[in-house]
Amino acid sequence: MRYMGLDLGTKTLGISLSNGIIASVYGTLRHDEEYDRIANEVANLVNEKKIDIIVLGFPKNMNNTIGERAKITLEFKKKLEDLTNLPVELEDERLTSKVANDVLISADTSRKKRKERVDGMASVIILQSYLDRKGN
Repeated sequence: MRYMGLDLGTKTLGISLSNGIIASVYGTLRHDEEYDRIANEVANLVNEKKIDIIVLGFPKNMNNTIGERAKITLEFKKKLEDLTNLPVELEDERLTSKVANDVLISADTSRKKRKERVDGMASVIILQSYLDRKGN
C-alpha cells in the first residue's frame, strides 16, 4: 500500500509519502486558496505515485469543535475523493504544526527555512500518526 499525507495550510499544502511503515516529506505546494487547482495537482501526483490511501489533516479546534479551517478541509476532502476515486481519511492534526516547528528548531533550522518546511513536516506527523494508529 502507498499512502499520501496532506497538511492543508492557509497558503500551502504539505505533502508526505509512505509505503506503510515510515512517512517522509515529499514537498510543499503553494495554493493561495486556489483549492480546485491544488486538488488537481494532488490528483496528478496520486496517479504518478500510485497512491492507495490519502490521509488529510483535520484541523479541529482544541475544544473538539469544527471551525472555518475544518470546513474548508472537508470541502477539499470531497474534491480529492471526486478526482481520485480514492478514500481520503481524516487525521486529527491539532498541534502538528507546533510539533513540526519544535522538530525543526531542534534540528537548528533557520526561521526562514522553518517557515518553508513546516507544512511538509506537519504532513509527515499527520501521516505517521495515522500509520501508527492503524498498526502499520
